[in-house]
Amino acid sequence: MKRRVVIDKVEPLSHRWAKLDRYTIRYQRSDGREDVLEREVHDHGHGATVLPYDARRGTVLLVRQFRLPAYLHDHDGFLIEACAGLLDGDDPAQCAKREAEEELGFRLANLRFMTTVYMTPGAVTERLSLFIADYDHDARVGAGGGEAHEGEDIEVLEMAFDAMRRLVQEGRIIDAKTVMLSLFLERELGLPPL
Repeated sequence: MKRRVVIDKVEPLSHRWAKLDRYTIRYQRSDGREDVLEREVHDHGHGATVLPYDARRGTVLLVRQFRLPAYLHDHDGFLIEACAGLLDGDDPAQCAKREAEEELGFRLANLRFMTTVYMTPGAVTERLSLFIADYDHDARVGAGGGEAHEGEDIEVLEMAFDAMRRLVQEGRIIDAKTVMLSLFLERELGLPPL
């Protein structure tokens, strides 16, 4: 049964870096009754993320950067993550390649699409496309670190994939996209869980 949803009202709360709107909707419940709900929805666009892997050396490239929401919830705020960015008009594959050059300083090869997911569907509209790719040191195109004019201050990390897997298992890598990409790469390589 297709349920009916009617948007009665949209109130803009903030349209600065991202859009935050309050929606008033009428929603048909599974039992057929109708509810009136208010929900705030954050929209800053869709994105792409990539985990580069060097098969010869068994290493991955990651970033460490400050994330205010993590800091506000009993974390030091510096998360280890796969590089990612907003599409900004590009298709997801082009975005993943662009972000790897800007944030990591590497040109990628053999980009492989894994899936597209809603990261926080209860409040955020963003769909994120996940990729795995190959890299090697001959494909270095810059220092990485992100775009300073965009407020990015990114530390590039190269580590053994097994070390990354341990950090995920120990709860020291807690970024959802990075955990998912670690599992996708583990599956692609045919590795048993740690």
